[in-house]
Amino acid sequence: MLQDEIKKAIEVLKAGGVILYPTDTVWGIGCDATNPEAVKKVYEIKRREDSKALICLVDSDVRLQRYVRNVADVTWDLIEYADKPLTIIYDNAANLAPNLLAEDGSVGIRITKEEFSKELCYRFQKAIVSTSANISGEPTAETFDEISDEIKNAVDYVVKYNRQCREKHKPSSIIKMKPNGEFEIIRK
Repeated sequence: MLQDEIKKAIEVLKAGGVILYPTDTVWGIGCDATNPEAVKKVYEIKRREDSKALICLVDSDVRLQRYVRNVADVTWDLIEYADKPLTIIYDNAANLAPNLLAEDGSVGIRITKEEFSKELCYRFQKAIVSTSANISGEPTAETFDEISDEIKNAVDYVVKYNRQCREKHKPSSIIKMKPNGEFEIIRK
């Protein structure tokens, strides 16, 4: 079932569609992070201004380096020793849809370790948008059952894998890296 779901999700992503999928944190609304039209659809579904950047997932440090220039050495330590999912905001993003980035050109990226999202990113071979499955400003859904029908009906494909999980999940920690290797904690 896992492989079938990944194949279906990849078909939708390659066609410029939007998926609803399980991640290492909460369920995410996702699309090809390099496709500006797909990213625009995600903003429309969330009813979110595109001046508020979205984050994306990758499967490995190698893939991360495709989208970020000059990753500070301390970053690798932060990723390695994080005890929960960690999204890092990097300056000088590259090779991503321009409307995915913050106004200053930065982007939030997380290397996922969760089985489904990691395999999806690996097989898709690109970064995938991952934003919480809720209308902007509404509470974040902690399980699949808490996601509104409005969101479920707005995406092109809802992944069947892991819907039954009742474990409550929380959003990731967020750290903003500074060019000198210092960092600021945005969300614990």
